[in-house]
Amino acid sequence: MRGWWREFSGLVLPTACGGCGRQHTALCEGCRAALTETPARRVRPVPAPVGLPPVYAAAPYEDAVRAVLLGHKERGALALAGVLGQALAGAARAAAAGSAPGVRGPLLLVPVPSSRRAVRARGHDATRRMALAAAAELRRTGTDARVAAVLRQRRAVADQAGLSARQRLANLSGALVVAGGGAGLLAGGQVVVVDDLMTTGASLVDAARAIRAAGVGGRHPDASGGGRSPARDIPGFPRTGAGPGRRGAGSVAWDGDVPRPVAAVVAATPESFAINRN
Repeated sequence: MRGWWREFSGLVLPTACGGCGRQHTALCEGCRAALTETPARRVRPVPAPVGLPPVYAAAPYEDAVRAVLLGHKERGALALAGVLGQALAGAARAAAAGSAPGVRGPLLLVPVPSSRRAVRARGHDATRRMALAAAAELRRTGTDARVAAVLRQRRAVADQAGLSARQRLANLSGALVVAGGGAGLLAGGQVVVVDDLMTTGASLVDAARAIRAAGVGGRHPDASGGGRSPARDIPGFPRTGAGPGRRGAGSVAWDGDVPRPVAAVVAATPESFAINRN
């Protein structure tokens, strides 16, 4: 009921720009441009945690971008999901092109899950909603893309607010798992972990770990010695010039015979952009 009322009220009640507050528009052109008109860039937090996949972001987390993300996530401004999905689509496209240019098959957008408690409190799953909008935008512009919501929290985690980077890593370490049957859904395409925001990178580190542990984008966990990746024989995974401990075409990080997961977010801290050395 709560989600339905938000959808309805967004259509019939007066609105203000989700970024700057200008009246009678859900999002003004200036705030839209802040999200969508700058090419996505690779970003890294300082310090960059071990296990962080290559991450691309659409915009710095400040000013209008911050207001739009908070409005959608915390205040239920669902009309903003479309433009956030557009921004996320650009970051996902850049992540796939910059990190695994030779991989064919669909882009598989894997949203970082929120806790059930957070979803109930907000009345919607903000990251999954943005992922669905991003996949629709990618398909509209000619890229085969699907949402694979296969990650689950297998244990409770503390609220991240106020935690240091090290505490966030400890809080989330081992918290995520690929749901039963999820690994099969991720075979045959480029896995892109997606989230709304990157601050320390802890959520993306554990999401990538969970995906690799399921045998996707890396060696299977029970492989020994020169073991095989379960995706070795899947059409669309190029093998020329790639192998254990080596890099394939472009800047892709290869593990075994398949590329590791990459990540895309709508926004990252301004410092993550400032130290970009790519």
